[in-house]
Amino acid sequence: MTEALRIAGGTAAEIADSVRDLIERGALGPGDALPPVRTLADTLGVNRNTVVAAYRLLAQGGVVTGHGRGGTRVADRSPVAQEGYAGDSLLRDVGTGNPDPARIPDPSRALARVTGRPVLYGEPVIDAGLEAWARDWFAEALDPALEARLTVTGGAVDAVERLLAQALTRDDAVALEDPCFLASIQTARLGGYRTVPVPVDDEGMTVEGLRAALNAGIRAIVCTPRAQNPTGNGLGAERAAELRAVLAGHPYVLVIEDDHFSMLSRQPYHSLIGPAHRRWALVRSVSKFLGPDMCLALAATDAETADRLALRLSPGTTWVSHLLQRLTHALVTDPESLARIDEASRHYAERNAAFAGLLAERGLRSTAADGLNVWVRLPIRGREAANRLMRRGWLARTGDEFVLADPAAADHLRLTVHDLPDADAVRLADDLAAAAAPAPNRK
Repeated sequence: MTEALRIAGGTAAEIADSVRDLIERGALGPGDALPPVRTLADTLGVNRNTVVAAYRLLAQGGVVTGHGRGGTRVADRSPVAQEGYAGDSLLRDVGTGNPDPARIPDPSRALARVTGRPVLYGEPVIDAGLEAWARDWFAEALDPALEARLTVTGGAVDAVERLLAQALTRDDAVALEDPCFLASIQTARLGGYRTVPVPVDDEGMTVEGLRAALNAGIRAIVCTPRAQNPTGNGLGAERAAELRAVLAGHPYVLVIEDDHFSMLSRQPYHSLIGPAHRRWALVRSVSKFLGPDMCLALAATDAETADRLALRLSPGTTWVSHLLQRLTHALVTDPESLARIDEASRHYAERNAAFAGLLAERGLRSTAADGLNVWVRLPIRGREAANRLMRRGWLARTGDEFVLADPAAADHLRLTVHDLPDADAVRLADDLAAAAAPAPNRK
């Protein structure tokens, strides 16, 4: 340790305060490593457990993060990329990840039917009509042996955050797909959890990757069985069975399945959750088919997880509006709205497949298996291609924003193209082919 970085103190609280002071003065910055526990204990003349307790206090406060054999490092406070439109850009944005607003059911007619008596403190968190409908909705995705309890949250990200918070403490390890959904990366970072990447291939989460993550001591898994974001891939029946077999020896690892595309997906649902698994949750949001402003998701969970979630959904503070729940129920049981959702499902699949075909004609590989986006593989780095596209008027989402550890994802772009007119789709394909071409040699 240099003089400027000397950590002082004889108690855990004093050591933690000393580290905080160094960070506040800029002597330690994001990503900087703290001394190994034994080294610092010997330097300060304290018991090793005192340093362990100090580092734990810092981790609980989000000041540092654990990296396994990589030691303890000052937490990175830099922002994680977010979904949605980029602000203050004059470029044509094809990286939004948004559904098409023209294909979201109009709630105007349903609104008049959902108003009624006020809901008061102490009433059930989930509205009775929505709960009854959701039981049938979840039944086709879960093993009949599982006894599911239902609850409602303010969207899928809210559900995943609450589920992890009720099961993990800071520095616990959670397995995430790699490449990974942006909100999952942000949730793990804000929670102070240690992320363990599990590679994703054409059939979803890999068996060897999951096995390695379990061996690394993960306490939770967040998985997207279909329409994986950003790749669009999904689990087949055989892969899902293999993953369930691996998980059979770890029944208390919390498995969270995020079926964000749910009613829009044209792929079958294959679950990681086996009939004997003890800690699990299947989360289904309505944001993709009813719109992001409908901040509502339903979670089917085991009984203990449901009880823990209930403690974090106290009436009057964090419950989900019953008017919103009734509006959701009215829309998902309305034949006209259901027809509109089905038409949107066909639209996304057809437009993405058509764009993938345009790219194939130009020698570029892409995946448009399921979901709102197309995952494009390039012969150059995605960021370089995105910079070239900017000069042609396009704003794209680069693959490195979704990366935990897999360097191959950085050679990709994730494009949201389902709302492009035919002529614009052709122009984007042409511009992307030109952007991906090697730069000419200049003598």
